[in-house]
Amino acid sequence: MTVHETSDTRRLLEDDEVPPVLEENAGSRSPFVFTCDHYGRLIPRALGDLGVHAGELERHIAWDIGIAEVATWLAREMDAHLIAQRYSRLVIDCNRPFDSPGSIPLISEATEIPGNGGLNHEQVTARRQAVFAPYHARIAQALDARKTQGLPTILVSLHSFTPVYAGIARPWHIGTLYNRDDRLPHLLRDLLRHEGDLVVGDNEPYAVSDATDYTIPVHGERRGLMNTGVEIRQDLIGDQSGQHQWAERLARLLREIEETLHAKKLMPA
Repeated sequence: MTVHETSDTRRLLEDDEVPPVLEENAGSRSPFVFTCDHYGRLIPRALGDLGVHAGELERHIAWDIGIAEVATWLAREMDAHLIAQRYSRLVIDCNRPFDSPGSIPLISEATEIPGNGGLNHEQVTARRQAVFAPYHARIAQALDARKTQGLPTILVSLHSFTPVYAGIARPWHIGTLYNRDDRLPHLLRDLLRHEGDLVVGDNEPYAVSDATDYTIPVHGERRGLMNTGVEIRQDLIGDQSGQHQWAERLARLLREIEETLHAKKLMPA
């Protein structure tokens, strides 16, 4: 295991490294915009492996297992815009406010992250500028463009969660998450429960808040957009079959919600 660091904000990502933002269907006119904060688990070359064993970097502490494939298939199935972030949440968590302890975690679940200890201001800034800033700037740019074009927008933030956390099993197959606005989360929750084969969490296994989350409070609520977080249990989307099935299920239910909103004249402006 190796730990490297740089204080040069311009050099954290070299020109030949993968850019942080991935997109599908950027020109879509679907009302749905999908974000995926923990899509990938890349680490900038300058940071080595953060002092973390390779096996740990394959676990849920580094990324949201399975959600990358679900998000990609879902966006393609619905011809909707997906904006995703390719670097590990251990480098900087793109769904955490900067003052949150989880922004650049010193420990994740029970795993210490040596490469995140003792960072100075320049080193923290380098991570923000290289990974966090371009991702959220692209989301903001896309949402601004949709507003200018007069397109209705529904923001869906896609995540996955580990079946067991700190030794405690989680019974939910999927959860719909929210902070102040529960319209879309409850519509989706009720449709999921009507499926008959699911344990569906209402703000479980996590609840959205200003203190612990960034994407929904900043891009959804501050703009007054209808929004929801979605959390799928990782053992259900650990292979292509499960990933495809969940993408198809979500596409079907979100289309039903879109039709309902149109019929009741509730589609957001």
